[in-house]
Amino acid sequence: MSLDGVQHQMSRQRELALETRGEAPQGQRSGEALTATQETECSGSDHLMEAVVERSNARMALRRVRQHRGRPGSDGMSVEELPQYLVEHWEVLRAPLLAGTDQPKPVRRQSMPKPGGGVRELGIPGVLDRVIQQAIRHVLQPRFDPTVSPHSHGVRPGRSAHGAIREAQQDVQAGRRWVVDVDIEACFDRVNHEGLLGRLAKRLADKRLLRLIRRDLEAGSMAHGVVMERYEGTPQGGPLAPLLAHGLLDEVDKELERRGQPFVRYADDCNVDVRSRRAGERVLQALRRHDATLRLHLNEDKSTVARVWSRRLLGYSGWIAPGRVVKRRVARQALKAMKDRVRQITSRSGGRSLEAVAGELREYLTGWKE
Repeated sequence: MSLDGVQHQMSRQRELALETRGEAPQGQRSGEALTATQETECSGSDHLMEAVVERSNARMALRRVRQHRGRPGSDGMSVEELPQYLVEHWEVLRAPLLAGTDQPKPVRRQSMPKPGGGVRELGIPGVLDRVIQQAIRHVLQPRFDPTVSPHSHGVRPGRSAHGAIREAQQDVQAGRRWVVDVDIEACFDRVNHEGLLGRLAKRLADKRLLRLIRRDLEAGSMAHGVVMERYEGTPQGGPLAPLLAHGLLDEVDKELERRGQPFVRYADDCNVDVRSRRAGERVLQALRRHDATLRLHLNEDKSTVARVWSRRLLGYSGWIAPGRVVKRRVARQALKAMKDRVRQITSRSGGRSLEAVAGELREYLTGWKE
């Protein structure tokens, strides 16, 4: 058997071990014998935490985290170390989750430059917390997704950026040649915790899960060995952050639907398509008022009303082909950024092998295309 085959077999054995060791013998299972407090919290609840720690869900979450790879968080554990650690400690980890006493570690703070300038602040959870967040997301997404606007395409099963671009193209083809380009300032960083948790409490009865989400939000961030408290925001970098942020963004979408206004959303990027500048100005003013009630603020430097040809959505812009047919193409800025990145990867001063360069280039271009 080849080395790759041996590694694949070992990986599969670890997943199977997690499956079988996820349950202790009857009467000794960690967290199964509920205390009086837990019985009170579970009484009348939807028992979501049991679904979160269910062995097949945990195994699926582990597989997803391994696929995404990523760097270690503040705990220093790598993705490669994770499967064996879970095999050995799953029962110990599972008990505080069911008891509602699990305490996530602070996220590792990391700054990344934005293509258009500025810096995006990321919060990278430890790999163990990533697995738990992913397991929570698997349970919550099927509950939340049916109520999300059909015009929202980001971080949803069966949806993609390409779907958002196609819908925007159809709106322009229908004669809506003006766009309200909506940019919420530091959207993920400005989410109000109490407002978000209050909305979640209306939909989730399991108090243990609500408490765990609160602790995830308030875990703080670590930079240069110093832990800083966090009072607002859902730090980008964890599996759960986009789903939580959508809890507020969906209210913005519902307001646009109430007004009968065509729009397209992908995560925190939103374009509202209108037929005139005057209509666009009315929509923008209404969104300013509505977002203020959610304690969100529009970025006045980036939010504007303009002709669709002068704006771009997710790296694409539109143009009119012969026959008055609206077409889409990669925006000049996005194309230039791609070429610059390719030049950087293929630079001869990198001191890497041709195989390593080809692998990085293949990975980048595949992601760029998708």
